[in-house]
Amino acid sequence: MQRMRTPAQTEAGNAPASLEIDRSGGTLRVTAHGDWTVRSVMAIDQRMRMLVSEMPTSREVVLDITDAGRLDTAGAWILRRTLEEFELHGVACTLTGMDEDEKTLFEKVDICPIPEPEIEARVNPFIYIAGRTGDGLMAVMGEGLRGIDFFGAVCLALVRLIWQPRRLRLIPLIHHIERSGLDAVPLICLLTGLIGAVVAQQGAVQLRQFGADVFTVNLVAIIFLREVGILLTAIIVAGRSGSAFTAEIGSMKMREEIDAMRTLGLDPMDMLVVPRVLALVITLPLLTFLADITGLIGGGVVAVTMLNMSPESYLVRLQEASDFWTFGVGLVKAPFMAIAIALIGCRAGMEVTGSAESVGTQTTRSVVQSIFVVIILDAFFAMFFTAIGV
Repeated sequence: MQRMRTPAQTEAGNAPASLEIDRSGGTLRVTAHGDWTVRSVMAIDQRMRMLVSEMPTSREVVLDITDAGRLDTAGAWILRRTLEEFELHGVACTLTGMDEDEKTLFEKVDICPIPEPEIEARVNPFIYIAGRTGDGLMAVMGEGLRGIDFFGAVCLALVRLIWQPRRLRLIPLIHHIERSGLDAVPLICLLTGLIGAVVAQQGAVQLRQFGADVFTVNLVAIIFLREVGILLTAIIVAGRSGSAFTAEIGSMKMREEIDAMRTLGLDPMDMLVVPRVLALVITLPLLTFLADITGLIGGGVVAVTMLNMSPESYLVRLQEASDFWTFGVGLVKAPFMAIAIALIGCRAGMEVTGSAESVGTQTTRSVVQSIFVVIILDAFFAMFFTAIGV
């Protein structure tokens, strides 16, 4: 007879759970002692697994729980699992010593068997890529439809504003013109001036190899007036003012101030969205004009210092290299980009939910979408003006 007792840590006042193993007589008899509860079965669980792995020479196993104290679902589940594992190896098993309550407990355990391990199904990579592509296209289509719906709502608000000019909130409009326009002047002047100097310096270095460094002025004029001035200004405004629109409206949405406006009979479109859209439509062309001027000044500084060109010669060369539409192409793009930036920023703010995390998520999303749409619009206008010969 082999006797082993495995202590387990249990709460104070309870008998420690243990096993008594008897291998005599051709039958493996396992007697349970102590409390077989969730707090004490971990040490017993390891020993029960070892019983199955040792595979007794006898062809019969008896589990006796007559002397066991408390028994809960965890203990009953370990006993039932051990019996099933012995039976899978062709060993006859018997569970004895159960009272009526314990029989009911084991019946409940039998209803909920050990779950089968989940096997991850192998997916065809082409099907997976096609599915992800389809999900992405559906998401883009849904985003586009929601954007069109929001654009329609803003258009209706503008129509009401034209029909009833008293609906215009003049003070918020002036406030947003100052915030999105006047406050952005130092940053835009600094960046466009530096970019203009860099474009002129790099152009002069490359054109000097062909003896055509005098055409650096043409390069700066065409690049800045047609493309870089408006594109750089729109990207700065998208990252600065577009994100501010999203954060401001999103914070109001999170604090339920927009719901309070509707309760008071005020339209959030008139109060929040229309002033921001109009402010950006007014300020972005002005900022673009300023960006073009500072970019040309930056290029002129490089031309005077590197090419030994006098300021008068630079201005004459600049006038010969550009005409009205060279300057006007960039300004034509500005209102469209302003509308896109304002609509994306305001709509993202309106979609904020009740958490601070949502504000950050929508703000990041609005900046990314605004920059993406600005570049798409710039490419579209570039192809359009090229096609009509402007």
